[in-house]
Amino acid sequence: MSTSAEHLRPVLATLAGIALFSAMDAVMKSASIAIGAYSAYLLRCLIGFAVIAPFWWWNNRRLPERTVLRIHLIRGVVVAFMGWTFFAALVRLPLAEAIAISFVAPLIALFLAAWLLGEKIQPKAIVAALLGLAGVVIIVGGRIGRERMTDEAFTGLLLVGISALLYAWNLVLQRQQALVASPSEVSTFQNGIVSLVLLVGAPFLLILPQGGVWLEIGAGALLAVGAALFLAWAYARAEAQRLVPVEYTGFLWASLFGWLYFRETVGPTTVAGAMLIIVGCWIATRRRPEQSAL
Repeated sequence: MSTSAEHLRPVLATLAGIALFSAMDAVMKSASIAIGAYSAYLLRCLIGFAVIAPFWWWNNRRLPERTVLRIHLIRGVVVAFMGWTFFAALVRLPLAEAIAISFVAPLIALFLAAWLLGEKIQPKAIVAALLGLAGVVIIVGGRIGRERMTDEAFTGLLLVGISALLYAWNLVLQRQQALVASPSEVSTFQNGIVSLVLLVGAPFLLILPQGGVWLEIGAGALLAVGAALFLAWAYARAEAQRLVPVEYTGFLWASLFGWLYFRETVGPTTVAGAMLIIVGCWIATRRRPEQSAL
């Protein structure tokens, strides 16, 4: 028999995963500014693989089946270019702004979930996604209205747009992957495949960091592994359309970490947009009384 607590656990796990990812974005932005998005991302994934792979192998001692490996491979390639373009955008845009613009991804993912996973899109999920998107529009509009864009802003916007499209596909693949693999396996193969994809460019693009940048990349790797574990656990226990709107809370975390790490300010429009995002998440995650009793 399901309970309210059981219903909320995947949502809370998703919230935790998004918070860790947002903290990771902050330290990775700093590292990307220092040595470039490519080098920071590649080294983060290599460290992440070294951290999680032994735990996965100790518990499994065997490789996944071919069909599961195919899902790991597809998602790994998608995440490789998704992450690279996103961190390159972070170098050119404020953290919270880049996160906000990327929130077109969950809206796209709702329809990809219906197409690729056969999920039935409920009206409340669409309403929630639209409310979240409206909140993002208000936030970005307020930021653009009070701050002049830099010369590289258009490049940053293009990069974050590409990353958002890949992120939408990633969200659907994340659900598929979570249904057939453990959280540790998901994190191991994601970090490993992304590293292999990016290593192709290492002879031409890799810059080794110095000093404190290593600490930032190491922290980013640990935060990314923790986030991946939380999200894999959550997506194995709830439909993508119920968890995807929770992605919008990433802006709240980005605003906090952006202020703490880079002193990026949060204005009234950010608060107004955040309220819409919270309402959208509440609509998407609440259940009718008869559903809770099933």
